This record gives sequence, C-alpha cells and structure tokens, in this order.
Amino acid sequence: MPAANLSFPPGFLWGAATAAYQIEGAAREDGRTPSIWDTFSHTPGKVLGGDTGDVACDHYHRWREDVRLLADLGIKAYRFSVSWPRVQPTGRGPGVQRGLDFYRALVDELLAHGITPMVTLYHWDLPQELESALPGTAGPAGGGWPERETAHRFAEYAGIVAGALGDRVELWTTLNEPWCSAFLGYGSGVHAPGRTDPAAALRAAHHLNLAHGLGAGALRAALPARARIGVSLNPSAVRPLTSSSADLDARRRIDALANRVFTGPMLRGAYDDDLLADTARVTDWAFVRDGDLDVTRQPLDFLGINYYSPAVVSAASPSGAPRHDGHGGGGHSPWPGADSLVSFHRAPGELTAMDWPVDPTGLKDLLLEYTAQAPGVPLYVTENGAAYDDKPEGGAVHDPDRVRYLHGHLSAVHAAILEGADVRGYFLWSLMDNFEWAYGYSKRFGAVYVDYETQRRTPKSSARWYAKVAASGELPQPAPEA
Repeated sequence: MPAANLSFPPGFLWGAATAAYQIEGAAREDGRTPSIWDTFSHTPGKVLGGDTGDVACDHYHRWREDVRLLADLGIKAYRFSVSWPRVQPTGRGPGVQRGLDFYRALVDELLAHGITPMVTLYHWDLPQELESALPGTAGPAGGGWPERETAHRFAEYAGIVAGALGDRVELWTTLNEPWCSAFLGYGSGVHAPGRTDPAAALRAAHHLNLAHGLGAGALRAALPARARIGVSLNPSAVRPLTSSSADLDARRRIDALANRVFTGPMLRGAYDDDLLADTARVTDWAFVRDGDLDVTRQPLDFLGINYYSPAVVSAASPSGAPRHDGHGGGGHSPWPGADSLVSFHRAPGELTAMDWPVDPTGLKDLLLEYTAQAPGVPLYVTENGAAYDDKPEGGAVHDPDRVRYLHGHLSAVHAAILEGADVRGYFLWSLMDNFEWAYGYSKRFGAVYVDYETQRRTPKSSARWYAKVAASGELPQPAPEA
C-alpha cells in the first residue's frame, strides 16, 4: 500500500524568494546610485569572473513577465527585497518617487494575480554613500554598519518604504541574514564592503540589531494594525564533532557568534555573558549604549528562518587543518574571538554545487529550537534551496537533484509541524537563477533557468514539481528516487 501524502496545514503559504541586487539590474536608471555591492562587484578580484549585478535578470524591466511566471506556477507568495539606493539614493532625505513607483507597480501586479507580497527592507545593498562617509570626512558620521548612524538611517528608510507600500503589503521583514552583513562584510571580507576588521564586524552586528529595532518601530508607526513585522535570520544548526568537552565548547562559541549574537538582543534584550567574554580581546562592547537593548527587543509577529546546511565544529586542530565553514576569505575569519580556537568540518552526505552538504535534519532542528526560544511567535522558512549545475537540453531543464533536495527539506518542515512548530509558510530560494554574490553567475539556485544572454526564462522540472505541491498543499510520498 503506497504511503499517504504529507498534508500541510490549511492556509500554509507556498512562496518563492529573490533579492533586489541579485535580479533587478538597471543599476544606474531612474535615480538609483551605487550600493556597496555595486562597488564591491566592480572591484577587480572580488567576484568570480568579474561578474556584476548591472543587468542581472533585468527584472526592473521584465517584472510583469516575472509576476506572470509566478502566477503560471501557482506560487501563492513572493518575498522580494527593496533596493535601498533605488528609493533613497544617498541613504538620507526623502524617497525617490520613480523608485517607489516601481515597487508600487510590482506589488499591485502581484495582488492582481492573487500573490501575497512579503517585503524585505534590507538584503545587503547599503547605499555606498553611507559606507563611504567615514567619521572625519565631509558629511555626517557614517562608515556603514560599524557606525551607529547607519541604524538611524535605516529607520528613516523603513518609514519611507512603509509610507509607499503600507496600504498594499501586510508581511514585512526588516533585515535578511544580518550575520552575513556583519561577519562576511566586515570580518572575512568575502562580501561587500569587503572589510576585514573583527572589531568592526562586532560593531556592525550590534548596529544591525539596533537597525532592526528602530526599523520595526518605524514600520509600526507607519503601517496599519493588520501588518505583520518580522526578521529573517540564518541561524546555524551547529553540531559538535564529538561529545568531548572541548568540542562542546567549540559548539558553544560558534552558537554564540552565529546565532545568539542576534537572537539574544532581538528575543531577550541581552547579549549573553559568554559571547562578551569570548570576544573581550576583540572589543569591549562600549558601543552598546544604555537603552539599546530595549530597542532591539521589539515584538515580533513572525520569525523568518533561512537554512541551507548544518555546521560541524570541533576544538581547533593542533595541526592547523583548514576550516571548512563555507565562508573562506583568503585567510580572514568571520569568527572574531573564535578563529584560532575552533575548526569546521564538512558534514557527511551528498553536496550541492556550492559544496554544501545536504542535510534536512538541520532545518527541522532549527524550527523546533526557535519554537522553544520564541514561544507564540509563528515561523516562516524564508529561504531554503540549492544550487546545482543545471543545463538546458532540448529546450527543457531537468533538475532531479533539486527536486530531491526540496522534498527532503519540505519533509523536515512537515515533521517539525507535527512536533509542534508553528510554521506558516515556505519560500523557495530562489524563483530564478541570479547573481550569486561573490560567485557571480556561476551558481544556479533558481527553480527557473535564466539564459543571461537572452534573458529567456525556462521553468525547470523542480518548478513544475513545486507548483504541484503548492497547488495541492501535499507532499507526495514516497520521496523521488535517486
């Protein structure tokens, strides 16, 4: 007798996600100014192949086609980010109506097709002017996320976008993966703006926490009461290599830097004592001012969880074996205070094209963990997906590896729901192939194949499979064969 399909709760939101710099293009049109990713991608040697987001998927001109694509696939929700320099080019002052009109039109088109929009305010594209305006130079103190002023600029920007879209959009996320913004952007330097200062990375983390709190406050002041406000984190499912006390301590250290540096201030209004002690040789945390942690702890209407792979850690190898944390940066570590004390190990199992292990159990673990950490706060999986070496054949793109990946991770979501996790929706990363940050266009995460020369979109077999799951609300059993 065949196994019964796995049924998801009524009203479960089936979505797909993208980010502005990765798909929009039109980098210099209608008043848009450079972001830190424009500058970074145009710096020789920073992005594989010298790729940039100047054109990307040309979504700025093809957005109607892309919304029709969502509708044709039966995807019920679309998570996208707003380009900060498109709507507030200098990071200060009034919004640019041409930029805001683009997002108004996009949202109207989504709603006309019955697609729920989820707006992410910040997906890594800080206006370059805010990064460049270092203390002591002309203009107000800036210097990017290590500077406090940037958090206040973000709150102003949040209010501008809320004023433009608040009558249309009910689901809002303040930040996407602030860990990457802080520790890859200012620690390892593999992401924009490419700085390698561990103390700056920790300052950036705090000011991103502060930006979340100030931004959520600005949203609540501008939005109708029906609006729901959250944040998308990329918590790490950190596992010790062995049960030894040294490996357990390594796990504690990385959990503090990967997870609790954000969930502490956001959920509990505190930085944990062990995090402060572990990083004391890097910074004294004097940048945390009285009252900051009251601001960072804003009521959350939901929490977004982004997940790709678990992390396996141990105490540092005496032989100095290289770390396999997936965030290498030419010798610069994204783990201030733990860089010489912890080694990373590749988890067992098959790998994606990113060399990331496929392990759905990490997603289930995180959903249950954050159900316990934030009781009463609904969860969304705001990103989950995989890159594979997809190639068109005969006008079609077959990607059975991605179908198996999605099946495994959706099974994990279903298992977490059965064990009590209040998961309200799942957003596939990504709707279409796009600019994959420092990897340029070499990695394809999309359910839709993009020919970058012609901009032709071709739904892959995974897109058709996901469309059937979304339409039925059921995950077919058994799992696809290998």
